[in-house]
Amino acid sequence: MSDATLHATTQDPDDFAVQIADQVESFLVAVTEVAKGDEPESAIPFLLLEVSQLLLAGGRLGAHEDLVPEDRYEPDPGPEPDVDDLRENLARLLEPVDVYSEVFDPYEPRKAPVPARISDDLTDVITDLRHGMAHYRAGRTTEAMWWWQFSYFSNWGATASATLRALQSVLAHVRLNQPLEELDGLDTDQAMGDDTLEFEAGKVMAEEIAGPLGLGKTQAKAKSKAKAESKSK
Repeated sequence: MSDATLHATTQDPDDFAVQIADQVESFLVAVTEVAKGDEPESAIPFLLLEVSQLLLAGGRLGAHEDLVPEDRYEPDPGPEPDVDDLRENLARLLEPVDVYSEVFDPYEPRKAPVPARISDDLTDVITDLRHGMAHYRAGRTTEAMWWWQFSYFSNWGATASATLRALQSVLAHVRLNQPLEELDGLDTDQAMGDDTLEFEAGKVMAEEIAGPLGLGKTQAKAKSKAKAESKSK
């Protein structure tokens, strides 16, 4: 579909639905393949690409007029597939960089960053997408489109966006030769709880962005001032 016809009122809704469903299916298959760990060296770039493409589909859903399901109540799509194995495989694959810091809502002032995991986020997104795919495969296209649009706004859109930022940051550190040295070799199976691991990940990210944001000098001045005050006492 060309850009000129993207928002045309005469656009065939079936074509739009097929394109969204194809992108969803591509994401589900791709992440499942990455989680197998056959090519760990390309996992981050590949996930970055797939999440970016999925968010394009999400943007198209978000820009589309509200989709209204045909039935008042959602038909039962059947049992939700288990994602524990997928989550664990992704966590092992992404272990050195799995934990990152994220601001939940950038429009809520004075909100502190919270720890998150790429492996959790990806499986959360997949759960939402599979739910809609169950409707789509059962022939309930409108229900599937409504669910994908609704869950894009309520959950998977924000989750995928946060994941994209984390993946892009990891790849930028690699390509710009700015490794997250303190995270190298960290193992969640060691005698280190989640709180400690999350703190270390947050600390590394804070140190990496301190220089470009000018925070390093400010912190150095604050430390010098604190030392001077303690000596004067």
